[in-house]
Amino acid sequence: MMTRSRSADAAKRSTSSLGNEEIIERNSDHVDFRSTTNGIDKKTTGEKNMKAHQASLKGDQGNIAVLTFLYILQGIPLGLAGAMPMLLQTRKVAYKDQATFSFVFWPFSMKLLWAPIVDTVYFSRFGRRKSWLVPVQYLLGIFMLVLSKHINKLLGESDEEGPSIVFLTGIFFCLNFLAATQDIAVDGWALTMLSRENVGWASTCNTVGQTAGFFMGNVVFLALSSADFSNRYLRTQPSSDGVVTFSGFFYFWGIVFLITTTLVGLLKREKSEQELHGEESVEGVVDGYKTLGKILRCPSILSLIVILLTFKVGFSAADSVTGLKLIEAGVPKENLALLAIPMVPIQILLPLYISRYTAGPRPLDLGLKAFPYRLFMGVVIMMCVWWANVVRGPGEEFFPLHFYIVILLVYAIHQVALYCMFVSFMAFHAQISDPRVGGTYLTLLNTVTNLGGNWCQTLALWLVDGLTWTNCIDAAVPGLHCSSKTSAKDCTNAGGVCQTVIDGYYVESIVCVVIGIVWLRWKGQKTRSLQDLPESAWRYQ
Repeated sequence: MMTRSRSADAAKRSTSSLGNEEIIERNSDHVDFRSTTNGIDKKTTGEKNMKAHQASLKGDQGNIAVLTFLYILQGIPLGLAGAMPMLLQTRKVAYKDQATFSFVFWPFSMKLLWAPIVDTVYFSRFGRRKSWLVPVQYLLGIFMLVLSKHINKLLGESDEEGPSIVFLTGIFFCLNFLAATQDIAVDGWALTMLSRENVGWASTCNTVGQTAGFFMGNVVFLALSSADFSNRYLRTQPSSDGVVTFSGFFYFWGIVFLITTTLVGLLKREKSEQELHGEESVEGVVDGYKTLGKILRCPSILSLIVILLTFKVGFSAADSVTGLKLIEAGVPKENLALLAIPMVPIQILLPLYISRYTAGPRPLDLGLKAFPYRLFMGVVIMMCVWWANVVRGPGEEFFPLHFYIVILLVYAIHQVALYCMFVSFMAFHAQISDPRVGGTYLTLLNTVTNLGGNWCQTLALWLVDGLTWTNCIDAAVPGLHCSSKTSAKDCTNAGGVCQTVIDGYYVESIVCVVIGIVWLRWKGQKTRSLQDLPESAWRYQ
């Protein structure tokens, strides 16, 4: 079976801005249900071959280029989806609407549900992977071309109704669903496209390509679509629009998807079943789901699943709401996105350094030690949001340089705690995985981990508005309030101003930290004790 050490979420971790941890901390591994070779062994073998033989890339340079470009394409819709919450926040949508939109990030965390179908259903004459890759990428291209004609209207730029949240959520959910399906196909193709001695390059293509794609779809797009950024740094004559528009960006990448998919479909040949010589023997769809069922019946796995579904609750407010609150306070969205650039080297080197301390028999110890520090950084981040609302003096338009320096330092320290936990849990997952089905095992655990972040971050966004208390002051009509868009409009029409008395973000942040402390006392020792279980406790019957 096949698994990936890092997925699209690794790319997202590399390029996300502060507060968008619903993008940052995901690792959606994929398993190939038809390959009988366990994913850990295959990955390890590739790495050993790379180190031991320093294998020549002759004959694989083109394959590496193709794979990297396919991963770049995959990163584009993911980056655009990651940019949308910031764009919506500048349009002052409700946090419940942000919660609704957060469902677009779920497909990469749930692709285990349809991965067996992608791995086992195909047209042999066209190619096992191309049977899915080509139609899925055509659909992505067509989606983007159609969206380029309607995206401005959907964002509410031409009317007073505001963005069409439900419709936007459905569209970007479909885009990410298609990108996740493309990811499954490309991951599987990488193992047979590359020669055995160079198969270790698959993860490099994955990381480099998806990071570059997400960076272009997120950071580059946000910067170039900003009129302020474009006028300051790219133009001699100011304009009311950025050098790139949302519709133009969609149109360009829609054309790129269609052209490159056609070229891959016509020119890139896939190895036949006979050429693979049994490298990928068949395990059917039903067998794949049966294996998952057997793993889920293991008592120790059930205990671990409870932990994975709950341990991120304490960080959910800081991770999912902070970036949006900074934008609400006036921090330009493109500046937040650009803060990710100096973080890239740190995010690449941190896992390498941390892995020294997670390579032993008790990798979770480091993650549990980092847990209270990450909770504390949630409080610090909350204070940064408060500071953002008061740091500018009367009449000052721009935030001072020292504000961004402090935000960057806080983000860097936060990343240390985040990666200590992330790497330790991933190391533990690899350690306990049953070697008979290593890919399936890892994918299941990482999927549950992702869902543990998704549900609580969506809930955190949804609760912000309900926990916020606002009053209508100085209105000609007494008794007005600002608890909804309609009532806020009534307040404004009556000459009043909506004033926030209690911001739900601060309430939620404190509650989350308290929940995190309670969780550490409730499940901390249980989590440590999982490392003491014998190997047989993790084996399914």
